[in-house]
Amino acid sequence: MKKSIKILLVLMALLCVLPATASAATPYTTYTYSSSGFVLYSPDAYVPDEVVDTDFMGTDVFGNSIILEDPRDLEVDEDGNVYIVDGKQNAIYVLDKYYKSKFTIRSFVNEQGVPDSFSGVSGVFITADFIYACDSENSRIVIFDRDGNFVKTVGKPQSALIAENAIYRPVAVAVDEYGRMFVVSSTTFEGIIVMGDSGEFYGYIGAQKTTLSRWQAFWRKWGKNDEETIVSTEYNNITIDENNFLYVTTSSIDADTQQQEINNKSKAGTFAPVKKLNVSGTDIMRRNGFYPPSGEVKVSTSETSAIKGASVIIDAAVGPQGTWSIIDEKRSKVFTYDDEGNLLFAFGDNGNQLGSIGSIEAVVYQGDKMLLLDKVNMSFTVYRRTEYGDILINALKNQNERNYDAEISDWREILKRNNNFDVAYVGIAKALYREGSFEDAMDYYKAAYDRGGYSDSYKEIRKDWISKFFILIPVVVIFIAVLVVKFFGYAAKRNRLAAMKVGQKNIREELLYAFHILFHPFDGFWDLKHEKRGSVRSAFVILVITVLAFFYQTVGTGYIFGGQDANTANIFMTLVSVVMPLLLWVVANWCLTTLFDGEGSFANVFTASCYALVPLPLLLIPSTLLSNILVSEEVSFISIINTVAFLWVGILIFFGMMITHDYSFGKSVLIAAVTIVGMIFIMFIAVLFSTLITKIISFIFSIVDELQYRM
Repeated sequence: MKKSIKILLVLMALLCVLPATASAATPYTTYTYSSSGFVLYSPDAYVPDEVVDTDFMGTDVFGNSIILEDPRDLEVDEDGNVYIVDGKQNAIYVLDKYYKSKFTIRSFVNEQGVPDSFSGVSGVFITADFIYACDSENSRIVIFDRDGNFVKTVGKPQSALIAENAIYRPVAVAVDEYGRMFVVSSTTFEGIIVMGDSGEFYGYIGAQKTTLSRWQAFWRKWGKNDEETIVSTEYNNITIDENNFLYVTTSSIDADTQQQEINNKSKAGTFAPVKKLNVSGTDIMRRNGFYPPSGEVKVSTSETSAIKGASVIIDAAVGPQGTWSIIDEKRSKVFTYDDEGNLLFAFGDNGNQLGSIGSIEAVVYQGDKMLLLDKVNMSFTVYRRTEYGDILINALKNQNERNYDAEISDWREILKRNNNFDVAYVGIAKALYREGSFEDAMDYYKAAYDRGGYSDSYKEIRKDWISKFFILIPVVVIFIAVLVVKFFGYAAKRNRLAAMKVGQKNIREELLYAFHILFHPFDGFWDLKHEKRGSVRSAFVILVITVLAFFYQTVGTGYIFGGQDANTANIFMTLVSVVMPLLLWVVANWCLTTLFDGEGSFANVFTASCYALVPLPLLLIPSTLLSNILVSEEVSFISIINTVAFLWVGILIFFGMMITHDYSFGKSVLIAAVTIVGMIFIMFIAVLFSTLITKIISFIFSIVDELQYRM
């Protein structure tokens, strides 16, 4: 009994000491995405602490209660004070850092000494000295001091670039350290309005391109005065960081176009829902992650799904150490990225539990906390950064400060908690690269599937290798060139001797004849058929060599150029991908040429087509070898070699068909085109036949099952 009591007491003590896991307290999962688009779950970076509603906020110093009916914006100043904008109450509520009401800005006396108030107030921005409020329906920006005292109003900017009847509805504003205002107007399509604090108009920046339908694109190219009918899409929110870079969001991008950009892993920001603009309006956002920063990556397209399509981005917030977050209105989720555009974590969900949001409206950072405004529940939720989040931010801090040893240590701590976090692998790789440990950096880049970083590290190793063996390189190149010349000379000599030989040629002579055809296709294919310089057996050997060359390309291509692991490569798929098109060509061509006076038999067509494949192994094998030496910037060399190989094969197949069937050039072009159509027709028949056979077999099995059931 005493032992049992002691064990029970020890277990209770351990339960008290062990911390509760964050996931148990959150109604959502935190995750990132792999390079292939798979969800990778991670520890929570933020967990909900409390929900702040109007009852919690209390009353201000004048005894006024806070009423929320249409919360539109949420901001925090450098002291931690919180500002809530309500469009229906036409009020700005100011809370202290503990979320208790301080005062309310609702009415004021304007410059003319007349009592005034907001109408449809939408956004607010706080500087060290002033509060800027977007009084949308009154088409003006109203400026107060930090105590809520009225300073002045800034109305619609006046300029020849702005039509007198143009509607001006400011919904969001950001102000840089020089006092310039960057205004988002809900009715302005020309971009962000830049103006001084006295209303002087400086211009538009960051005008967006619109997505055009095919009909619009046609009229844009061929129609008249179409430029007047095509306008860009508008922004919906804006914020600014300490370096005066603007983060602007839009929800007016076509959803299909936005999702297509994500699926294509586009690095361009043309149709991005969030951009980072400099003061001249140029998008400078880095999109170096697996997917562009656009919210959710894998979305449902089913008509029955409750939530489908691309994310609707309605706000952005600047966090610590170059991090920034955007919110998805559809899913009430937060997506946080680093300065390179890597997704650090995503979390959130719709709902009424602590941590879920009914309808997300705004996001803002308050030190190591994140506040999310809930438009449905008329409140905001406070999220506290976890230990995992602290280590992540500290790693980014050490990265920015070039404290590489500490950075590596932090990233490794992250990997202990989340070994699927590719950003940590890249972070360690970058630190090792800067320290000169290029081989170790390559390993970490490879673990994160970062071929660009892997290429940069390999380039440094190759540079060192070239400096050591500079003299040896030209010697090796000359030696290889001499070997190639000698081999072709040997092949030419053997072919001349074989031409004078009476009787059947041996397999070596038949294979060497392929090198004659490479440069002499007309007489080469003629002798191949009429002088029996080749045979089906040698053609089959060439086909096998070609298949092996493609398989070697699959497993032997360098990692930088997308090489596969030998364990994942499939020789059967390689065989099918090479043999199937060839057989389709041979069958279709033979079938057609028998109807159009072709003189070649099936064996002749097969033999000529296989001999035409020789450039593929001849060039693909060297290009595969080169892929293990070159870096990503030199991919054009590989592309040129492979393109030449396929073009060469196409030319040889065409001339082989022309000589084999004794066609004219024009007739050969026609037959080649019809052969391609025939290949498509054969594939269609094969698919139709296989589908029919499958249905018949399924029907037979159904009958058998039914009979067994009834018996």
